[in-house]
Formats: sequence, C-alpha cells, structure tokens
Amino acid sequence: MVRTNEAVGLKKVLMLTIENSETSCEELVSLLANIGAEVVELIKQKREFPDSRFYLGRGRIESIAEKIAHLGIDYVVVDSELTPVQAKNLEKILKVPVRDRTQVILDVFAKHATTREGKIQVELARLQYELPRLVGEGKSLSRLGGGVGTRGPGEPRLEERRRRIHERIAELRKELQELRKNREQQRKLRLDSGLATVSIVGYTNAGKSCLLATLSSDRSILVSGKLFSTLAPVVRRVKLPDGRVVLFKDTVGFIRKVPHSIIEAFKSTLEEISYSDLIILLADVSDPEVVQKIEVAEDVLSELQAEKIPRLLVFNKIDLLSKESLERLSDAYPSAIFISALKGEGIDLLLEEVSRLLGKSETEREFFIDAKRLHLLEKYREKITIKRSIFTDEGVVVRIRAREGMLKKLATLLDGGMEACES
Repeated sequence: MVRTNEAVGLKKVLMLTIENSETSCEELVSLLANIGAEVVELIKQKREFPDSRFYLGRGRIESIAEKIAHLGIDYVVVDSELTPVQAKNLEKILKVPVRDRTQVILDVFAKHATTREGKIQVELARLQYELPRLVGEGKSLSRLGGGVGTRGPGEPRLEERRRRIHERIAELRKELQELRKNREQQRKLRLDSGLATVSIVGYTNAGKSCLLATLSSDRSILVSGKLFSTLAPVVRRVKLPDGRVVLFKDTVGFIRKVPHSIIEAFKSTLEEISYSDLIILLADVSDPEVVQKIEVAEDVLSELQAEKIPRLLVFNKIDLLSKESLERLSDAYPSAIFISALKGEGIDLLLEEVSRLLGKSETEREFFIDAKRLHLLEKYREKITIKRSIFTDEGVVVRIRAREGMLKKLATLLDGGMEACES
C-alpha cells in the first residue's frame, strides 16, 4: 500500500501508473512530498505497454476526469515519462496540469541545487527535456491565426522559442565546460597530492551523506532522509587505522528510470566516480528491494565505465534489520561489510577493509636515508606506511609502502638509493 503524505497545505496530486513495482510508486510519493505535494489517490491499470495516446485507456481517463473535480486535485502525476502527445491529450481531458516522473525528478533536483554547477546542470536537463516537446505545442500555436496555405503566428513563435532554447543550451554547455576545466584542475591537485580517493555511491537515500559525516566526524555535512538531498560531490579527509589519510567523496544518489537527459547533464559530476581508487557501493539493508537497487547502481556504474575500479559492497542501516535477516544476507554476500552509519557500528571494520583493498594497488620499496634527513618523511606520513626501520652506523634503511607516484616523489626528495621490493 502506497503511503500518502498527510501534511496540511500540500498540493493535492493524483498519481497514475501501469507499473507493477510498488517501490517505484513509493519513490515518486517521496519525491512529490519533497516539493510540497500530497498524493491523495493512486490509480493503477494493468497494461503491458502504455496507451500511445492517453497512457491509460481513454475510457479510464474520462472516468478519472470526473474524480479529479470531486477530489479537488491540483495536478496529475504519471509514474513514467510521457510523450508530448500523451501529455497534451491527458491535459485536454483531465483539465488540470499533468506532469511525468522526469519532470518531478527535475523539480526535486532544482530544489536541492545549491552550487552554480548544480543549477546549470538542472536547467540544462530541463531544457533538453522540453525541447522535443515543443512540437505538439506548435500545432496549437499555429491555430491562433492565418488562413489556408499560410503560416499562423504560432509557428514563428514556436521557431523563435526553439531557437532561444538551443542558444541557452549552448550557453549552459559552455559554462559547464569551464566548470569542468576547474574540476579537472582540482582532480589533478588531488592526484598530485598522493592521497587515494574513495567514492561512496549507491541508490538515493542509502545513507551516503550520513556515512561520510560519521567517517569524517563532520557535522556540517547535510544528512537528510529526503531523496536527492546531495547533488554536488562532497569530499572529506578520513584517517585509516594505519595512519594514512584518504579522500572520501559523497556523490549524487542513483534511482531507477533515470532520464538520459539528467545523466547527460550531470555527467561532469558523475564522471568523478571513474577517477576513484576504490568505490564503496552503499546499500540500505532494510529496503525490501535492496538487491534490485544494487543492480540499478551497478548499471549506472557500467554506464559511467567504472566497472574496472575495485568495489566494496557495504550494507548500511543494520540497526533496522533482525539478526536472522542479517545472517541470511551475510551468507549471500560473504565479502560485504555490514554497518550502521547512524550508530557507528562496523565503521572500524569498514576502514580496515578499505585500507586492505587500497593496499593492493600499492608497492613496497626500501630507502637508505641519512639519519639527519629522516625528518623529511614526516610531512608524508599521512600518505605512506612505514613497514620497518633498520638503524645502522651509516643511516637508516626504511621500508615504505605507498602508491607508485608517491614512491617516485620520495626517491627524488631523498636522493638516496632505492631498491625495489615485491609488494
């Protein structure tokens, strides 16, 4: 049963769907509540495919029109992406605005976009969505005037609007390109710093921001139960058990049926994931469809071409699940880590596993260092692991484990002998 929002003062919405997945409807209810709308009724119709003209059958839509007037509905939402023809026909019969799932997602994104880049990405996605939908609008505009064999005033107006949208899209893409250059510079600085990067990804509302706040002890990070509360990447330094520091990055949440226009607009943000040294795929263990949502996240990672990056599956919110259910899930996913970011349970084990997995891409080498220059290592202690130190009369033999780039930097800095050793 889909839960409706009972809050007072919300816009009244009637939802239509042909989906069998109740989770999809639950998500849309949550998205609507995020933008101040209350779903007062959900109408389902079992169909293999939506009707090409009215989404549901015409007779069903006409009966819904009578219900809309009785319930005082402000607008109708469809849990799919409508074609321009479907949207136009529905509004004509229902006599209220009709919005589809993509438009609702865009509204939520617009609400949570706080950075300049986020606002540009949302506007770009919205314009790309609206552009092909101007066709149906043009026919109604052209009927405003003109005779046989002539163009009505609506057609030039449509062409002008289409031209302005194309121009605005070009401007936004240019701005995003400039911001992308700045992001690339920041990425280069992170790579040059020698610190590994761990991206936290997963379905929206899996607890990614809560995990980052717990790992970094940073209470300024926004932790919200609302979908898509994080749109811009948030990066924090986190110390591992061996003393090294890595960069943990929170990312925008994934969701099923993500419109291509949104993925395309947010590509510059999402592609940051593909530069990670490790990906933590976070999943809400209490979600009845947790397995399906893991698959959605994996599909998005594949689209971002991030399949080859080492991945760690982490189940969050274990405080909401019974011991028996956790044991069954643990048997099904023996290599996964189970945590409660909110309660702090399992965090130490998670960090130890992160350290172990990052260590697989590191190398060990021995340096002979004059004792007087040993202090030079101190500024790099967050980026290296000193495995052992052997003091001799001539100096110190130090065995160091680190990323290859850092070992080369140390070799140049110390200007000493370096002997390669097996990892």
